[in-house]
Amino acid sequence: MKPTRRTVLLAGAGAAAALLPSLPAAAAPKAAAALQPYASYWYPDSLPPGTPGTPGTPGTPGTGITWRSLKSWRATDDPDLAFNAASVPLAARFTPTPANATARTGQARIQSLVSFGPTASNPSQGSATADYYALTHWAYIDELVFWGGSSGEGLILAPNAPIVDAAHRHGVPVLGNVFLPPAAYGGQLQWTRDLVQRDTAGRYPLAAQLVAVASAYGFDGWFVNAETGGGDTALGTAMQGFMRELKSLAAAAGQRVTWYDSMTVNGAVSWQGALNAQNQAFFQAADDMFVDFRWSASGLAASGTRAEQLGRSRYELWAGVDVEAGGWNTSENWDAIVPGDRPHVTSLGLYRPEWTRNQLPADGRAPGAFHAADDRFWTGRSLDPSRPDGTDSWRAPAVSVADRSTVTSVPFASVFNTGHGLRWYEEGVVTSDAPWNHLGLQDRLPSRRWVVRTEGERPAVSFDFADAWRGGSSVLVDGEPDAPVTVDLYASRLPITVDTVVELTHRTDVGRVNVELAIATAEPGEVGTPPPYTYLPVNSVNGWHTVTVPLTGLSGTVHAIGVRLTADEGPVKWRLGGLAVRDARPTPAPPQGFRVTAANGGDLRLAWHPAPGAVNEATAPATRHYTLHRLLPDGTRRFLGGTCQHAYFVAGLQPEQGERAARFELRAVGELYTSSAPVTVTHPW
Repeated sequence: MKPTRRTVLLAGAGAAAALLPSLPAAAAPKAAAALQPYASYWYPDSLPPGTPGTPGTPGTPGTGITWRSLKSWRATDDPDLAFNAASVPLAARFTPTPANATARTGQARIQSLVSFGPTASNPSQGSATADYYALTHWAYIDELVFWGGSSGEGLILAPNAPIVDAAHRHGVPVLGNVFLPPAAYGGQLQWTRDLVQRDTAGRYPLAAQLVAVASAYGFDGWFVNAETGGGDTALGTAMQGFMRELKSLAAAAGQRVTWYDSMTVNGAVSWQGALNAQNQAFFQAADDMFVDFRWSASGLAASGTRAEQLGRSRYELWAGVDVEAGGWNTSENWDAIVPGDRPHVTSLGLYRPEWTRNQLPADGRAPGAFHAADDRFWTGRSLDPSRPDGTDSWRAPAVSVADRSTVTSVPFASVFNTGHGLRWYEEGVVTSDAPWNHLGLQDRLPSRRWVVRTEGERPAVSFDFADAWRGGSSVLVDGEPDAPVTVDLYASRLPITVDTVVELTHRTDVGRVNVELAIATAEPGEVGTPPPYTYLPVNSVNGWHTVTVPLTGLSGTVHAIGVRLTADEGPVKWRLGGLAVRDARPTPAPPQGFRVTAANGGDLRLAWHPAPGAVNEATAPATRHYTLHRLLPDGTRRFLGGTCQHAYFVAGLQPEQGERAARFELRAVGELYTSSAPVTVTHPW
């Protein structure tokens, strides 16, 4: 195991706290008090000695650490479950014709291990900063692991609901993390024994608890990493039994389990860097295995062969690549994993790709800078997956792995919201000037960023945060194009009817540009070639405007959507704020039972119920998320937040001058961003 990995993996709150601004310590529970909800974390059963966060005991003073036992957890007793339970189901996805000739289908997959925040004091539903790892390149990821855990806070982590909702919208399952640290970093062998304890019936109660947590919280299973040394063959045997039962229970619940190459069958911790006799039993007791970083080319080749001899796919092995310290500067033997001239050897496990955010200077982590770095990491130096740079030493995922899409049903809409921003916009108007992050509000985003087809000067294409139609971002095309430019937006499988239209909300900031909608009703003839687009005229405008384009003369299925821009004079800055494909424009029903459930000064917990039938589009369109506004005495509305859950926490509210009660307004927002009628509640100061 590499030292850089140990440093962050085991530092717990101290290292991970750098990912978010300082947060207030959790207060002692009070009756009817509105406490900030945080992502959940536990020890298997027994707790460390002492008191969390006090001198002489594990943890950092003042960090709001709460020690909890997973064995004693019950969903009915969980006060934060409504804030932590994901609501977006895992979407099915398909693989379109690859954008380049080197990207493969049906071979290597990518597992991404990400620390989004600290173990303790990690807000359940986003926070008031745009400085966040707002992952958007879901199209290349097959499994996301919510990385973290420390001996002083907790070892078992459930992912935040916004992360799960965003991942599920893009078809990516999310795993919670079970981390049993080495003794040198505070690990206790008793915690491993606690995890694999058996009851009087010979069952493993913690296996059932893990599955119950994932079911209640709405995520997809667990990543198990047992690195506490000192075990014996009896403990190794017990761990094998635990893993078999966990996998069986997880499979019955539609969940999955990944094993990390650490403990061996004799109970000792010895990282193999391969699939072999020392860890084969654990691989067979799991859905897949993360192969430790000390792999070799020959070892991976032998591991793939061994997996197939066991009747398993070689791509159920994730070959670990540590990018925490170097990102795209990481030197690796890529041909040992994803060679370009023969079938891929195994899948790829990326450890800590949030480097793209962390490597930026603390005063330079604006959303635009982050996305520029993240595009470089996932797409490569060319910044265009349709034309990879063969001289780039970093083999970006887009070079080797074909992208996937979940855009398969009408209505479909996107306002290109990345899940964080410097302000909040509604129909082009700022309704909150506070920075924010909440990945659950993220749209299904273009998977190929950015494929730009032109015979002339290529403009820059990016998510931009200086203006938006809705949410926090829009797509900006910026340059001096001297030939028509086609920007691919979405690979899709959208059925066309006589009523199907496409809506484009756009604006020209600088220059003059002719805009056309690009629609393809078939796949490209071969990999790496453009979709067979038909171009439909769109009215050019200087202010935000929504243009409706009927798909007259087209039939079948929309396979690709893009835009073609032809500059009449340059330079050009053109902004895309929204895209929708629809047959009708339904409006969601309003939520019910809107209420304040707890209050403590200006800190409030709010809750509501979905409208009856709101998830049945036969009676009412599905609700995408909810938006919460404050109604001010002057008659204006201020955006407070949005969520996919049926509960929300707001903090630090203050009375306006002369205001005796605060008034709040809640709306359901549908897939087309149509809003329900509002429901209101009043809270006296």
